[in-house]
Amino acid sequence: MQIQHVSLAAPATSAPTPADRLEQVFLEEMLKYCGPRAAEGAFAGGATEQQFESFLTREYAAILAEKLDLGFGDMIAGDAQ
Repeated sequence: MQIQHVSLAAPATSAPTPADRLEQVFLEEMLKYCGPRAAEGAFAGGATEQQFESFLTREYAAILAEKLDLGFGDMIAGDAQ
């Protein structure tokens, strides 16, 4: 019987550039106003859900920033037309 080594470490990803980080912060601010809201009613999370809502918004913004290219890097570099 042979046991193979299994690596549980996530693959290394490169650090986001300042332009990518700026896009994420921009999207986070946009989602604060037009993104998903905390639930209301009997199944709502109450005060705890409201306190941690910003973490969820930040993660949504990070995912969107990975998938979208808003062109901030080109604008900063002066290559935008």
